[in-house]
Amino acid sequence: MKVALVGYGKMGKAIEEILVERGHEVVARINHLPTKEDINNAEIAIEFTQPNAAVNNIKALIELGLPTVSGTTGWSDSKNEIDSFVKEKNGALVTASNFSLGVNLFFELSKRFAELMRPYKNDYQIEIEEVHHTQKLDAPSGTAITLAEHLLAYSDYENWSMTEKSPTTIPVRALRVDEVPGTHSVTYTSAIDSLQLTHTAHSRKGFALGAVIAAEWLSGKKGVFGMKDVLGI
Repeated sequence: MKVALVGYGKMGKAIEEILVERGHEVVARINHLPTKEDINNAEIAIEFTQPNAAVNNIKALIELGLPTVSGTTGWSDSKNEIDSFVKEKNGALVTASNFSLGVNLFFELSKRFAELMRPYKNDYQIEIEEVHHTQKLDAPSGTAITLAEHLLAYSDYENWSMTEKSPTTIPVRALRVDEVPGTHSVTYTSAIDSLQLTHTAHSRKGFALGAVIAAEWLSGKKGVFGMKDVLGI
């Protein structure tokens, strides 16, 4: 594949490394709103930028006819708008709150765990905690929000919050620590014990690999997809 990287920071460079290892070619490295002149005959784009830039970047790439993989988080309020735009333009898009293969398996384990714990809702309180590097702008992380949404669907909790406390609310904590790629935990705590599921990323490589796998999978397709489609889970 000939790939345009939109966002050539630490993630963009990690993705480039994986692309080269897998025999692909990076033909454009873009740190602004992409134009026709920028994309240099790219066949697909991978976008990892900032929340305030992602929506316009994705629209521009779809307008240019480029299938797009976007790993930027923090713009979920515009997700329906983007999905409609991609379908209207007969484009192709994969978005995910986290492209790590391990995290997406973690999501499925968390759903099953929530189902098993549902009969004990009066005994255990759920809590979500996420820890990321200090450069991460959105809080809580997109991954933590996805976890919370899954737990709401598979338990009897009604909402999640970083501030509100109630028996029907899942508390979410977001911590920022230097040089932490990403750690997410779901903890069930009672008066007598605790149960915990945790995913710890050791580097950005897992996110980069997942994004490249998503780009390989997206080639030749039309529509809006997520990592469950890519992984077939």
